[in-house]
Amino acid sequence: MNKKSLLTGLGIGAVLGAGSFLLHDKFCKKKCEYFPFFGEGTEKDIDSSKITVQLTKNPKKKKEDPNEYGFGKYMSDHMLEIDYIDKKFTVPRIVPFHDFPVHPATSVIHYGITAFEGMKAYKDSEGKIRLFRPMKNMKRFLKSARRLCLPDFNPEELLKCIEKLVMIEKDWVPEKKGFAAYIRPIIMGTDQFLGLKPASKYKIFVIISPVGSYYSDGMKGIRLFAQNEYLRSWVGGTGGNKLGGNYAPTLLPTLKGFEKECKSVLFLDKEGKVTEAGAMNCMVIWENENNERELITPSLEDNTILPGITRDSILKLAKESGQFDKVTEGDITINQLVKAHNENRLFEIFGCGTAAIVSPVLGFKYEGKTYDFAKDGKLGEFTLYLYDTILSIQHGEIEHQWSHLIEEQD
Repeated sequence: MNKKSLLTGLGIGAVLGAGSFLLHDKFCKKKCEYFPFFGEGTEKDIDSSKITVQLTKNPKKKKEDPNEYGFGKYMSDHMLEIDYIDKKFTVPRIVPFHDFPVHPATSVIHYGITAFEGMKAYKDSEGKIRLFRPMKNMKRFLKSARRLCLPDFNPEELLKCIEKLVMIEKDWVPEKKGFAAYIRPIIMGTDQFLGLKPASKYKIFVIISPVGSYYSDGMKGIRLFAQNEYLRSWVGGTGGNKLGGNYAPTLLPTLKGFEKECKSVLFLDKEGKVTEAGAMNCMVIWENENNERELITPSLEDNTILPGITRDSILKLAKESGQFDKVTEGDITINQLVKAHNENRLFEIFGCGTAAIVSPVLGFKYEGKTYDFAKDGKLGEFTLYLYDTILSIQHGEIEHQWSHLIEEQD
């Protein structure tokens, strides 16, 4: 790579933003004299055995009724911090929750060099703390970081640090079934530089927020606003990664959906193919045109769809249930949904993700017409089965390899 080519690429990249760094994962493995940290690796990885703990002297008061927490409004007493400087990770540290002083030229502010995860801690009937398939989150977190040309980290060591934080904050995990402590790992570039380049300094931090039941007033179905004026993702983009920059652009179409009395958006691509339902993966249960009862969800092949942990769990449960002739990862078009609705072959649609597990859909609006398929607003039987089953696994009521018990720590 010559200097002129590199500078030209950076100029284009400055327009396109952080997602333009990586044309292919292998690029970050190559040596480059202008970005000397490419390919040199990390000299000192995360070491959970050396974690330090500083406990707060001013613990916050917890809510007696966990429903008062809502979602994302309250934070626990402590947080985890790990910095990456000079190709080395600092000693992981658990410290009292605090604000960050931010330099105005910090790269995360200008170019969105940030990725995150969403996971939960649950308390079982014996008061033990459980996570749900946490290594899936850690591996996805690493994949997202690589998309932004951030140096590799050991996901197993990071998980051990998170477990330590969760156990220190175990009193912030509500005891009731359906309640949890939401865990938010974040990675962000912290270079103080206005030019667009992969970060040479960054910070991993993890915060915890106790959350009430997603369905505190009972599970209710929603209507989706199907549209492709605003795209959530596209082939060659970053839809398959959990990057901060993927989410803010969805706010405008969501507001337009509110104007049409729809609670969320069914995102379509320019060919009319279904991508996601709001910030959730989308699942459809129908009788396909071969007269087969099928559960179908968009494929992950072109990296436009986020590889959701709940999505993966549902596909496995659906295959094990014996209720379907086919369980498919493939294309779904809006025209197919309309046709299936008109022929009474459309049975259930639901979104799925960490926050809600499942979000049942009653119908959708498309090109000025409303297509409701849930009779008398009744929620789908398989949707309800999935919610009850996954929730029971998460709280340890059903023994399952997906429920990860955190051992008591010194």
